[in-house]
Amino acid sequence: MAHMTVTRILVVEDDPGIAMALEDDLRAEGYDVIVATDGVSATALAIEEGPDAILLDVMLPQKDGFAVCRDVRAAGVRAPIILLTARTAEPDKILGLETGADDYVTKPYSPGELRARIKAALRRSSEGLPDVFRFGDAEVDFSRRELRRAGSPVPMTPLEFRLLETFVRHRGRALARQRLIDEAWGRDTFVTDRVVDNQVTNLRKKLEPTPSSPVFLNSIRGYGYRFDPS
Repeated sequence: MAHMTVTRILVVEDDPGIAMALEDDLRAEGYDVIVATDGVSATALAIEEGPDAILLDVMLPQKDGFAVCRDVRAAGVRAPIILLTARTAEPDKILGLETGADDYVTKPYSPGELRARIKAALRRSSEGLPDVFRFGDAEVDFSRRELRRAGSPVPMTPLEFRLLETFVRHRGRALARQRLIDEAWGRDTFVTDRVVDNQVTNLRKKLEPTPSSPVFLNSIRGYGYRFDPS
């Protein structure tokens, strides 16, 4: 009999009622669920248990969700992270994405929407990404979330890495700026075209032999960008 791998989700929530409701709902969907109720144990479980996705409340005892996010990413955890929080202010959303979260759902949320976000995050994390991707003198190590040029690590922000991840996943395809926003910043995040262009400019400085004459990250006038690795 073939062994079927069950998708494991780490739920990090300090409110017992909400945690139980999330656990029950996700188990009913067929997921294996582990629960943490504070930031310190959440960080340890994320690193030790290797969950496929993490639902992470922001307001937590001992260590908030932003710090948990930052620490698990620094430890090389690649699982998609969806922040759950009552905070709706734009700066909080941007901070969450900058520290390494993949999506952001504000409370109160509908269980149906949350399930859809989880499925989308899991799908994105499993599509088209090798452990290591090479082009030019660059090497993107997704298991370590690291970019290297000629063998030397290149410092990157979580947002820059997520943007590069989006380009690698859709290599060779024209991507509209809105598509880049949806995948790198997250849906329902207000980001201007100028911000996208600035981030692409930052990426070019880290990827291109001559950033002012890009050969990998090519502009498509009035639309967006295309990543041509070869």
